[in-house]
Amino acid sequence: MGPSFLSLPPRPDKPRETGLTHVLDKGIDPVTLGALLDQVADHIDVWKFGWGVAYVDRTLDRKVRQLRAHDVTCCLGGTLLEIAWSQGRVDECLAWAEAAGFTAVEVSRGVAEMPLDDKRALIKRAAEAFTVLAETGVKDSRVTLSPRQWSDEIAEDLAAGATWIITEGRESGTVGIYDRSGCPRPDIIEAAVDAAGIGRVLFEAPRKDQQAWLINRFGPVVNIGNVAPADVLALTTLRLGLRADTAALTLGAPR
Repeated sequence: MGPSFLSLPPRPDKPRETGLTHVLDKGIDPVTLGALLDQVADHIDVWKFGWGVAYVDRTLDRKVRQLRAHDVTCCLGGTLLEIAWSQGRVDECLAWAEAAGFTAVEVSRGVAEMPLDDKRALIKRAAEAFTVLAETGVKDSRVTLSPRQWSDEIAEDLAAGATWIITEGRESGTVGIYDRSGCPRPDIIEAAVDAAGIGRVLFEAPRKDQQAWLINRFGPVVNIGNVAPADVLALTTLRLGLRADTAALTLGAPR
């Protein structure tokens, strides 16, 4: 048990329905993962194997066991499923993911030219065996969707069976809900929240300034994704108002 003498915003225990921290794995090794989980497993809710690393990682089984032992949801990244869809291998991909121990998958159309109807069908298919995190937005910074396009796609994804909505931001934090400099786009963010409700939106926010903006706008229980493994503890202190960026949450709290 740590110290308890400060008045801090409440942090729900796992399993959480709000205040989710979603981590992006770009190829961390099992030893490093084990040490990280020893330190911050209580603060991690979803672990996404991004960039297709799950398909080539020889230590995948070991890592999945480690994560599940700490009650962390293992999620397959969306690009891999997009590639499988483009090759007509969706059933094979989902069967492999289930056998590997994944309990969640991301369904996106950020790189493949996937019609919206096909995305809905893919969500319905994946939801038969997995928790589905449906992503809205594209990875190409030259493509801009209107707030109405965002809200319509999100509403249809939820109707198709998605549990969570992910707003595209990429690992760079310069597309989707952000402009090319990484600044949040409030019109898109509000459209996503209006369509799904703040509790069901998971904002990709890899940068500290983006995380702080979301926490200051929506509170400590906002769901934040694409967090680097090394930044989990730092994000937690942002949620608790222990850093200058979010200290308004705690300064002047009851003595």
